[in-house]
Amino acid sequence: MKANVGGMDRILRIIVGLIVLSLVFVGPQTLWGLVGIVPLVTGLFKFCPFYPILGLNTCSCSTKEG
Repeated sequence: MKANVGGMDRILRIIVGLIVLSLVFVGPQTLWGLVGIVPLVTGLFKFCPFYPILGLNTCSCSTKEG
């Protein structure tokens, strides 16, 4: 799994994921807040499975081979 989420994208995903996930405990208290797990996990692992499909890459990570 090659990192394709980086920088500001990663920070925003983690923040949005935590905010949406908090809806399970405060606010409307519905299970729809569990949707926040998706951006949280993609932000933490620096990989979004939809980015390769869309041809996107926000990670400016340099890969060193050999």
